[in-house]
Amino acid sequence: MNKLPAAGALEQCVKKTETHVACPGCGCLCDDVSLTFEAGRISRFEPHCAMGERWFRNHSETTQPIAELGGITTNYDTAVHQAIILLEQADYPLVYGLSRSSSPGQRAAVALADRIGAVIDTTASMCHGPSIMALQEVGEVTCTLGEVRNRADLVIFWGCHPAASHPRHTDRYSVFAKGRFTPEGRDSRKVVMIGEADHVADWKLSPCGGEADLTIPVQPDGDFEIVGQLRSLLRGGIVSNVAEPVRELMAMMKNCRYGIVFFGLGLAGSRMWEGSQPTHSGHIHVAALLQLVAELNAVTRFTARRMRMQGDVSGADNVLLWQTGYPFAVDIARGYPRYNPGEFSANELLERCESDLCVIVGAETIPYFSHAARDHLKSIPTIVIDYPNAPLEFTPTVRFTTAVYGLHAAGTAYRMDNVPLPLRALQPSNYPTDEEVLTDLLAGFMGD
Repeated sequence: MNKLPAAGALEQCVKKTETHVACPGCGCLCDDVSLTFEAGRISRFEPHCAMGERWFRNHSETTQPIAELGGITTNYDTAVHQAIILLEQADYPLVYGLSRSSSPGQRAAVALADRIGAVIDTTASMCHGPSIMALQEVGEVTCTLGEVRNRADLVIFWGCHPAASHPRHTDRYSVFAKGRFTPEGRDSRKVVMIGEADHVADWKLSPCGGEADLTIPVQPDGDFEIVGQLRSLLRGGIVSNVAEPVRELMAMMKNCRYGIVFFGLGLAGSRMWEGSQPTHSGHIHVAALLQLVAELNAVTRFTARRMRMQGDVSGADNVLLWQTGYPFAVDIARGYPRYNPGEFSANELLERCESDLCVIVGAETIPYFSHAARDHLKSIPTIVIDYPNAPLEFTPTVRFTTAVYGLHAAGTAYRMDNVPLPLRALQPSNYPTDEEVLTDLLAGFMGD
């Protein structure tokens, strides 16, 4: 395995600039970033993106130990030995996370889960899992972000606020970007924003501002009704009680040359109420939207894309698909993969207190687990493998701090449109990669 130079080597170089860097700060994975290093520290980040710059700076300067036991610094071999003991004692372990990783680390996580007979789940189960279930049910007419940039003259953001979640999305890919058939950028497009009634009026297209041509407020869990109205209007049906903005949107959809709807957790995370209890219905809402998009292709070209959040959550889905045939929530305890979201999703598995050990490869979504899931997580042994300066609300049994893909280590990450992009090693680090840690755990399991 190739090793990076010693941590002090870069300090001999007073200043250097790396160009065409891929930024894993969000699902856009923008690969036009320039980073300037001075005396081993990042002195300049271009172009401006507060989220991306914060991501690089947060992980580039740290003195966190490589390995810890119960919050106390230890050497790497001792931590590996203790982690192997925990793996051997576990009856029904869970491997969770992977969206901060890269393809090599994700493959190593699947290999470990396969060997120890674990459930393996990605952060998709906490965000766009319902969207994945919907496209498995009805299919998806989709595209790359490059296609959007060059062709889309109607851009719809449904249940997502790109200025907050993906700061450069509109500038680089979808709204302001000039393309082959959209030479005027913003002036070549119509933009629609659909979202929660209490917030959508304040949404902007980018951190620098920008207004949509049409804004449609949605009452809580009212997305399905609007999609149903649009589908009826598309078929030429007589639909009563349709708000004028919805009719205007349908006219835009029919008359555009190339339309795209980007949908986020405001749609995929929707809930409907049955009696006094909420029932997860995001996959139903997304399925209806995907059916609308498919039907629109009878009159024009229309596509849909999920607004993926974490830097390589798309890569985690892809790697699990290669290795198991399923994208998330996979049980390998019987020696073969079984897929059942809800039963094998990390949050629900922990809520039911079924797992007796959790290997967490990237803990950024743990705070979004339910209280019951977090309480059980704190009561069982945990092995956390995560980047420097990653916050944790509990003290894991064993913790490994790893090199950052795209900063300390090379790898491959997948953009939100499933386009793989290379990540480069830009800064030396003494930390091992998560692939190295997981491979060492696999090698040591059961005395191998």
